Amino acid sequence: MKPFTFEDLPNILGTLMMRMESIERMVKDIRNNRPPEDFDPGLLTILEASKLVNLSVATIYSKVCRNEIPVNKQGKKLYFIKSELLEWIKSGRIKTISELRSEVEQRFKGRD
Repeated sequence: MKPFTFEDLPNILGTLMMRMESIERMVKDIRNNRPPEDFDPGLLTILEASKLVNLSVATIYSKVCRNEIPVNKQGKKLYFIKSELLEWIKSGRIKTISELRSEVEQRFKGRD
């Protein structure tokens, strides 16, 4: 990155202003698309779902495409039910060695 001169300042400020206006438009669009206050808290948007399961939005989209995550679709919008996401997370639980050992013992006891 080269050092800036005093003559470069008008161009730099113009570029910064254009970027700021673009960011302001994006923030305004996001605010306008926010769900109403009486929106069902059990329903989550993709951003809320990504925060809940600690995965990126892109990862969530790829899991939706591969039918790996429970989702509801209305038009182009994706909605997630919080309880279903929590169950989905729990379904991937790996058993401990003692739980596996206990299951094996139960199976062998059943054969007697």
